[in-house]
Amino acid sequence: MHESTHRNRLAQETSPYLLQHASNPVDWHPWSAEALELARRENKPILLSIGYSACHWCHVMAHESFEDPASAAVMNELFVNIKVDREERPDLDRIYQIAQQMLTQRGGGWPLTMFLSPTDQRPFFGGTYFPKEARHGLPAFTDLLQRVAAFYRERSADIAQQSEALQQAFDQLHTAPASGDTALTLAPAHAARQQLAGAFDPEFGGFGGAPKFPHPTNIEFLLRQWRATAGAEEPDLHSLYMATLTLKRMADGGIYDQLGGGFARYSVDAYWMIPHFEKMLYDNGQLLRVYAHAALATGEPLFSRIASETADWMIRDMRSPEGAYWSALDADSEGHEGKFYVWQPEEVSRLLDADDYAVFAPHFGLDRPANFEGQDWHLHVFRSEDDIAAEFGIEPAEVTKRLERARRALLEVRNRRVWPGRDEKVLTSWNGLAISGLAVAARALRRSDLADAAARAVDFIRQQCWRDGRLLATYKDGRARFAAYLDDYAFLLDGVLELMQTRWRSEDLTFATGLAEALLAHFEDRESGGFFFTADDHEQLMHRSRSFSDEAVPAGNAIAAQALTRLGLLLGETRYLDAAAKTLRAAWPALQHYPHAHTALLVALEEHLEPPEIVIVRGERTEAESWRDELSRVYAPRRLVFAIAADAAGLPAAIADKKPLPETAAYVCRGMTCSAPVRSLSSLVALTRS
Repeated sequence: MHESTHRNRLAQETSPYLLQHASNPVDWHPWSAEALELARRENKPILLSIGYSACHWCHVMAHESFEDPASAAVMNELFVNIKVDREERPDLDRIYQIAQQMLTQRGGGWPLTMFLSPTDQRPFFGGTYFPKEARHGLPAFTDLLQRVAAFYRERSADIAQQSEALQQAFDQLHTAPASGDTALTLAPAHAARQQLAGAFDPEFGGFGGAPKFPHPTNIEFLLRQWRATAGAEEPDLHSLYMATLTLKRMADGGIYDQLGGGFARYSVDAYWMIPHFEKMLYDNGQLLRVYAHAALATGEPLFSRIASETADWMIRDMRSPEGAYWSALDADSEGHEGKFYVWQPEEVSRLLDADDYAVFAPHFGLDRPANFEGQDWHLHVFRSEDDIAAEFGIEPAEVTKRLERARRALLEVRNRRVWPGRDEKVLTSWNGLAISGLAVAARALRRSDLADAAARAVDFIRQQCWRDGRLLATYKDGRARFAAYLDDYAFLLDGVLELMQTRWRSEDLTFATGLAEALLAHFEDRESGGFFFTADDHEQLMHRSRSFSDEAVPAGNAIAAQALTRLGLLLGETRYLDAAAKTLRAAWPALQHYPHAHTALLVALEEHLEPPEIVIVRGERTEAESWRDELSRVYAPRRLVFAIAADAAGLPAAIADKKPLPETAAYVCRGMTCSAPVRSLSSLVALTRS
């Protein structure tokens, strides 16, 4: 980034992305009442630029235009310039991404560049990246600025007319819910499975072509589809195949960091070979969970290894000293995308002994032509360990040993390189995904250290971002900021519920109940069902969004519905169950029309129609936990097991009623009906298998 003694208003912000622009000659403002009032007072249109710290093209536009004094002078003369970190203000990003697509009939993206009316913040023109000089059919940025400013001055009537039409389009985004007598069924789930099968890549896994994204919600959905039919006469083995092939190909691909663990955001090709190198917490929290589930479902050692290495990466490279998780690693280092990760064969040959290099090179493609920008090698599994063992006449275990030794040696060298930038802000929503992944992996991998890590993160959020029964969305440099969004409450509630199954702490149940109450009090659409993305007392914007479809993260409405169903069943709280049911009714038209875009919601629908089994084990702590661990050895996504010590205090009546006996006992509940206490582990296993 350009260095300067000049500091603009962004210097007072905590976002690493905004601070990257604090030395720009652009007179940047953060989104604030003061900036909006200035635009109104001076009747200047607003140039709104939205990006995030790990965004490659955001860096390109910043270097070309925002660091350029001549470009900045035009921006400062003609506009009030506002810079937004999409990760701090996803509410603004959602609104203006939709608006950009409505205005241009093109896909959105980052950096997002929007021009807004100063009176009502409605956009009248927009795009994404604009180059400094005209190229690829895009105008030069300063020419565009002049034309947009002239359009604003000279075409106010046209802008007003377009603005009204845009607002009407936003107002029509909310569909009517299904009527009260409409029967919800699993038909959309069956349709989604067929749509995913139609898009499935049978050679490389995944869905669709390049660029190829992991879509962990789809993989989780397919694993559950298989599990629901596993005992049937004709189990859905193709769903299992689609899920596991995708996970295997990703694990072998360059999208996975073969040395350090963790996944990049997406692959630019259909083979998972060359990623866009940024590594995001939200992807890795979700993929940790799905690999852990796949390891349980299949017993595949590869899935256990990938889950374990991904968890290790999160803890080693992304955990703050206080125990929460930072947001992202940049794609670029030293001004070049991927430089931190790529190699030259000669360098690797020098660093490894001859025997190790002999197996490492063919395994990871160093004996082939360069696969990154024609000059560098990015590690991707080209040949299996068994193939290499057969070629060299050695045992597969020896190949594994040599590869592990080589990976450790190269990681040590790589760690001495110049690192990509790390966005060290804590986002409550993404920490919820990380907590969920760590808690699930702790059970699946039998790693108590991962339960410790999940618990530390929950404690941090509760202590730093939970105030007077409300969450704050971000934390950086000792400051928690911004009223939290639906995703913060929903993802954290889901994570806390997963932790409660991994390690019972009564204070976590209190926290979960508080999160659920805040969801109902401040986010629920009481008229149509579902939950708005922002709270009822949030800053008033041009639109209060309510979305049901999955994006890079699962839909907040989906996770809220599933978590409320689970908590409602655990506590016997019908208000939570009713809110979840109303969410599904509100989403029903979308589920029918675009089922494959709502796989997280389809999981919530399944648990509404076929409620998960709740097992509560009471007794001496160690024995109760051993019963829980025995039930956790199998992949049972529609079962929740809570091991609660006999002396646990402060339990609500619905749980306290499941009293400990002189010996350990379990209560198995299906819907609102619970079994008599089960007094032996063998009887419990038999009952749950039935």
